[in-house]
Amino acid sequence: MTDTNLIVNPEWLAGNTENQQVVIIDCRFSLADPELGQKQYQESHIAGAFYLDLNQDLASPVEKHGGRHPLPNITELAEKLSEIGINSPETLVVAYDDSRLAFAARLWWLLRYMGHSKVALLDGGFSGWNAAGYPVTNVLPKPREGKFVPELRSHLIVDIEAVKALKDLPGKVLVDSRENERYLGIREPIDPIAGHIPGAVNYPWQQVTDETGKVRSTSAQKQLWTELATAEEIMVYCGSGVTACVNLLSLEIAGIPNAKLYPGSWSDWCSYQ
Repeated sequence: MTDTNLIVNPEWLAGNTENQQVVIIDCRFSLADPELGQKQYQESHIAGAFYLDLNQDLASPVEKHGGRHPLPNITELAEKLSEIGINSPETLVVAYDDSRLAFAARLWWLLRYMGHSKVALLDGGFSGWNAAGYPVTNVLPKPREGKFVPELRSHLIVDIEAVKALKDLPGKVLVDSRENERYLGIREPIDPIAGHIPGAVNYPWQQVTDETGKVRSTSAQKQLWTELATAEEIMVYCGSGVTACVNLLSLEIAGIPNAKLYPGSWSDWCSYQ
């Protein structure tokens, strides 16, 4: 368990499921079966949790360039956040998934990008909640009234032109968050071209959590990024700007705030090849 307000444990959340200052969001999703997360949510979820879908809510439609999960329409997402009771900036949002934060971290990052800092992730995800013996339900929550007003922090993203211009400069670091085999180009299960952006270093996002999805200690997060701690700027990418957010969470926990997301990531980069 990390000693940070970015992570909450099941015990804390179990005591706050009816807290009107807390909104819980289920982010379960499967890249292999895009309908699965919604089905799982309808069958069983934490009481009071709303569902946001990676493809429908946390990304916009795919185009020729921009990657497989372009950033969502901010106005539309802000409306959805308002409709589930999120008031900016005071509501605490707690997100969870069942994929070692792969999708919940995308929402965590998006909220911060939209100016909302009060957001945390459930340690161990839905499996951790179940393992701890806490109750679940299939009752869908009623809409809640909120007012989410986005204040974009545009300095938190870089586009392909910025990556090209900055990646080889002193003090600038480009981090590839995919597993090592994809980084090396040995295996590429999703995108049409294998490999990585020249000059990128590899920090697989799965290192942030253990096999059960629990976030490793703050000291472990700091240790993970020791070699990059003094970097002037860190640009992080993955396949489509989703799991890179797990590394951005880790960097935040480690106290390294100068990190940015390349939303298009490898799927955008290789669309120009």
